Amino acid sequence: MACTVRRLFTATALLITAGASLDACTNLLVTKGASKDGATMITYAADSHELYGELYFKRGGRHLPGEKLDVVEWDTGKFLGRIPEAPVTYTRVGNMNEHQVAIGETTFGGRKELAGPSGIVDYGSLIYIALERAKTAREAIEVMTKLVEDFGYASSGESFSIADPHEVWILEMIGKGKGQKGAVWVAVKLPDGTISAHANQARIQKFPLNDPKTALYHKDLIPLAREKGWFKGEDKDFRFADTYAPLSFGSLRACEGRVWSIFRRAAPSLKLGHEYVRPELGLKRLPLYIKPDQKLDVRDAMELMRDHFEGTDFDMTKDPGAGEWSLPYRWRPMSFKVDGQDFVHERAISTQQTGFSFVTQSRSWLPNEIGGVLWFGVDDTFATCYMPVYCSIQEPPKAFAVGTGNFGEFNWDSAFWTFNFVTNWAYSRWSDMIVDIQKVQREFEGRYQAEQPDLERQALTLHRQDPGAAKAFLTSHVAKNSAELVARWRKLGEFLMWKYLDGNVRDVRGHVTHPPHPEPWLRRIVKEHGETIKVRKVENLAPDED
Repeated sequence: MACTVRRLFTATALLITAGASLDACTNLLVTKGASKDGATMITYAADSHELYGELYFKRGGRHLPGEKLDVVEWDTGKFLGRIPEAPVTYTRVGNMNEHQVAIGETTFGGRKELAGPSGIVDYGSLIYIALERAKTAREAIEVMTKLVEDFGYASSGESFSIADPHEVWILEMIGKGKGQKGAVWVAVKLPDGTISAHANQARIQKFPLNDPKTALYHKDLIPLAREKGWFKGEDKDFRFADTYAPLSFGSLRACEGRVWSIFRRAAPSLKLGHEYVRPELGLKRLPLYIKPDQKLDVRDAMELMRDHFEGTDFDMTKDPGAGEWSLPYRWRPMSFKVDGQDFVHERAISTQQTGFSFVTQSRSWLPNEIGGVLWFGVDDTFATCYMPVYCSIQEPPKAFAVGTGNFGEFNWDSAFWTFNFVTNWAYSRWSDMIVDIQKVQREFEGRYQAEQPDLERQALTLHRQDPGAAKAFLTSHVAKNSAELVARWRKLGEFLMWKYLDGNVRDVRGHVTHPPHPEPWLRRIVKEHGETIKVRKVENLAPDED
């Protein structure tokens, strides 16, 4: 259903024994002035070992007075209660609706004293109900905060990314404690020309108290902190994240570390060094947002979501855990103990347990039907292929649709299983196979981006005559792309099996070869096991005994 282990995750408890979270998510937010074409963008990697990646779809409509909506917990599928249905709801495709509103999230958990609030609306339901009821990012914030006020909150601390074609906001929310109804929250609009990110750690610190154009907050936000004894200064000095989700080693390294890796690559000029994520170097706090060195396009956003800390002290392709073929993934558990000392594996943006991820485009100069695009992919962000899905499609493509497959059974008709087949085989010889995967990935993503202007010109011509015809055209195009992509990915898996069977490597002519092992790996073997496997001269053989 969703990132199932999020309900077990709290940033304050995030590996109190110095480990890392079992599952976690990452968001990037891009304002109009920070994008090359003036689009707003958000990204989301939904990470969980039990999340089946699929494209959620719900058609909008009109509803009768007295009609009720079932609220079902996104993580577990548990029925939580019923709320009044809205008179009119909007179609949503994945995490974007027909008005180009897009929402992502990451869970920060927050203070354990605020766990277990009384309510029937979980964080996942907040996202999807808001998409059904809001035409703008501000309206989405109003919907979400009113829902928890009226019906109570049913999750732990949460950061939401909310964008429309004009504005990008971060909303951070946490319940009021066990048995308490409602939540406290703060929302900040990103200044135009900036980008931001969050990754399972609350990030809003100080914010304007009297400027509703740029910041909104619950009336109890600061009073509750005073009541609990967590804040005693003047209101103007209040910091949300420090108060409601204090940093731990785990939330710094495993969570803020991912934000740092986005910022350091988007703005190398800022020279954000390791001191932002390594407390022993003298901790500095990352800003909520930065101005990127260059404006970003969709491709840039995709690449920022593809990261294993390459080129840093934390480079997951370089440490011993990477093995012979530089595998930048570490299987769970992420924390371990040796001789009484706690250790962690790194938690990067790209991770094997991603169910689905996306990059959205919301574009104010186009009709909603054409302006809203959800670039959607399943499995590992580093190896997936992002396919453009327009927010006006009338039905989801079969391979990505809910019901085509499930987490409990392998299915070649399912995009999720097909992509996982490829990556899980690639993990056995990563440094070689990822090269083959990226050739196909870049071919398809490059083609989609090259075709986008002409495709949208055709759709715009149809839209002027009949918006319905434009929707049908885009629906057909997305279905065609989906079928071609999944078929090609299955062929890619078959090719990788053929090329790398049993440790062989076939060359361009199809001949079996055996390239030498990587020298760093051989040196590591010699260092740790060399005396046992060293080749020696045989001499002074003893005679056979009678």
